[in-house]
Amino acid sequence: MSKGKPARGRVPEDPLRLDRQVCFPLYAASNLLNRMYRPVLDAIGLTYPQYLVMLALWEDSPQSVGVLGGKLYLDSGTLTPLLKRMESAGLISRQRDAQDERRVLVELTAAGRALREAAQRVPETLAAGLDLSPDAIDLLRGTVQDLVRLLAARNA
Repeated sequence: MSKGKPARGRVPEDPLRLDRQVCFPLYAASNLLNRMYRPVLDAIGLTYPQYLVMLALWEDSPQSVGVLGGKLYLDSGTLTPLLKRMESAGLISRQRDAQDERRVLVELTAAGRALREAAQRVPETLAAGLDLSPDAIDLLRGTVQDLVRLLAARNA
């Protein structure tokens, strides 16, 4: 056998093989999930990032841009143009905090609150598209949330 060649039938342990990466299946899964979400969210007039903003605001409104960005792992350079488009669409309002002029508060408008009703079907529509049990979905969500926490702590 020549030096540097693996034995016949063995796959080299090349760390740069695509199938050995953690990042690639996460990237692919994210892209594929976004494709699944697109037609469902198009029907209610939202993009995926806008949907995430709305989810956060349906939980708690108003919120500062900084808090919202922290929850969504978005920097202000990405979040601000997104919020401007949502404000133009009449879903949110943005205004300076009266107690601290440096903070901008984001609040749902009546139209933004009303959109929650239409969005109720989004999770169940997407869950129906996945052939996973509720327990399997919970396990997957927990595993991915653990990874997010690990990465967020590493990048803090």
